[in-house]
Amino acid sequence: MYITRSIEPVIIRAVGSFKVVLITGGRQVGKSTTLHHLYADSNYEYVTLDDRLEREIAEQDPGAFFLNHPGKLIIDEIQYAPGLFSEIKKRVDQSGEYGQYILTGSQTLALMAGVSESLAGRVGVLQMGSLSLREILQDPITMPFVPNDAYLETERKALKGTELWNAIHRGSMPELMKNPDLDHSLFYSSYVDTYIERDVRAITNVRDLGLFSRFINVLAARVSQLLNYADIAKELGIDERTVKSWVSILQASGVIILLQPFSNNRLSRVVKTPVLYFMDTGLVGYLLRWTTPETMMSGAMSGPIMENFAISEVVKSFYNAGITNLPISFYRDHDQKEIDLIVESSGVLYPVEIKQTATPNAAMGKSLKIIEKAVGFEVGHHLLLSQVDRKRYLTQDLIAYPVGAI
Repeated sequence: MYITRSIEPVIIRAVGSFKVVLITGGRQVGKSTTLHHLYADSNYEYVTLDDRLEREIAEQDPGAFFLNHPGKLIIDEIQYAPGLFSEIKKRVDQSGEYGQYILTGSQTLALMAGVSESLAGRVGVLQMGSLSLREILQDPITMPFVPNDAYLETERKALKGTELWNAIHRGSMPELMKNPDLDHSLFYSSYVDTYIERDVRAITNVRDLGLFSRFINVLAARVSQLLNYADIAKELGIDERTVKSWVSILQASGVIILLQPFSNNRLSRVVKTPVLYFMDTGLVGYLLRWTTPETMMSGAMSGPIMENFAISEVVKSFYNAGITNLPISFYRDHDQKEIDLIVESSGVLYPVEIKQTATPNAAMGKSLKIIEKAVGFEVGHHLLLSQVDRKRYLTQDLIAYPVGAI
């Protein structure tokens, strides 16, 4: 069963507008499956550099690689042969045709280095995440999460209560959605093992894979928290530089997101540390051994996991609209005032609080007013994402909105 992806129209437009399109995203999020679906009946040839022979030819003699594949081409896992970038540049510069090459890869740092050096101005870059709740529910909305009037007035499909927590616990990997009988723990066990053994070794020379595995678990226990490198280094018995390097690996591979702080010259005493989130809450639940949706929902980390879910859904909404430079941030200061999420659009700031409750009240949104001190911006709706069943005004300027309908 193929699940329609919201990013499909964006990919089609990009292929018609650029000579080269690069789609980045983590392992197993559906990049190759989506391209197979879109271009199965076209004149594109598909080649994966997971194939050892293809990879060796591409690495050793890029010219020979393209003699073997002379037409329009989809190249999967392009980061394994960065030497192809310069050869692609030479070939696209000799033709005015758009959409000559569609590239995919799961290691953003290596990919973007090659793009910057060889393909600047010739390539459209898209980011793809795992399934959004919109895609799972086949909700047709395509707007990114900008909580203006048009967004908030759109009729939506949503999940709430136990159904929502089932989705949060199950996770958002396409394979889990296509195969309901696939064991959740077995899938994530294989996912983690493959990622550590394959991708981590390919990106860097991590010598102790067992320690790196512990590191991922330590991060999972810190979702929705400020990223404290020193604290993590102390717990694992390693130096801060190693922690920062390993965080970069997970970020570049689409496993985690670092939400950066909002700053403005009228907002002082601002914390400058990013907040950590995982792209997939199913992976978080597996790493923390929350074996059922019920234990996750009632556990000590239910609030942070709900917040993580909301942020990852917001990020996917922008990725699926073709927006990779995310217009989102958070606010926290040394006086413990905080805003979980700030969305910026056309000079307007939308402050958002995220609460697990199904019975929100106006006091929960009190801290959102601090954003009104920011210079150079208008302030839009104040939003409280929670487990309500529909949009509700808590005050004239504070709206409760279903977290299961982002």
